Amino acid sequence: MTTSVAPLPFVAEESSVSRAWARAFLRVMDNPGTEISPLVVSIDGFGPGGEIPEDGAMRAAMDAALVAAGERWDVETVAFTIFPERYWRMAQGDRAKFFDLCRRALPRLMAMNPASNRRGLYFGRLVAYGSGPCGGNQLEWVLSQYLGRTGVRRSMLQATTFDPARDHVPDAQLGFPCLQQVSFVPTDDGGLVVNAFYATQQLFHRAYGNYLGIAQLGAFMAREMKLRLARVNITVGIEKLDRPGKTSPHLVPLTSAARACLSPAATPARTGALAVA
Repeated sequence: MTTSVAPLPFVAEESSVSRAWARAFLRVMDNPGTEISPLVVSIDGFGPGGEIPEDGAMRAAMDAALVAAGERWDVETVAFTIFPERYWRMAQGDRAKFFDLCRRALPRLMAMNPASNRRGLYFGRLVAYGSGPCGGNQLEWVLSQYLGRTGVRRSMLQATTFDPARDHVPDAQLGFPCLQQVSFVPTDDGGLVVNAFYATQQLFHRAYGNYLGIAQLGAFMAREMKLRLARVNITVGIEKLDRPGKTSPHLVPLTSAARACLSPAATPARTGALAVA
């Protein structure tokens, strides 16, 4: 009798968002098939002010490939759906104002792009889930509990984006929500580890922006919790490259950029500190 063996996770442990994405991308490009199942991405190298390490050439190649393939969403737009960094900068370090900006913007953003956003955005589920304490603002609940008392149980420091009441539907394809849950784990040495779980993820269209958005969310939470962002772990049940195909000309320069990003000579810069004066 033949027995099937479940694949071991592929682990992309890297010191920048760019290198982590490049590692996963080349795993698919250099091997048979179009999926990694499961994938574990683990990123460190964050700066003391929440700076996120990226390789500028890799990021530029990623955005250029998305444009060439006719995609409407660049890396920043995808990251925005998880953590709207420009709203945080507009709020100038005021958490309550930031959350208010997010909530007030949701109806407009959903109306502007109903095809993609009709079911919501990730930051909407995080700050306006629709039920629960703090008016459904799960991030505020996590922060208020952590900052309000000592010895808070670690299982309390989590937020969900999946809602069975809204998301258990029989649609053949469902683009949202692929991100299911995020947890925040303080470490004994004053750091914060962020863990995120995706059921599925599109490697070309969304993964880089997702990695960046989770890192930005982690930097925000670390700042508010008066911790430093130590590591971001992202587990993906199925990471897939559906389109464009592996032989697409759009992926040729992207593949070259990924190899260069992983070369020993590449030194990613830290960008995007969330500290606001």
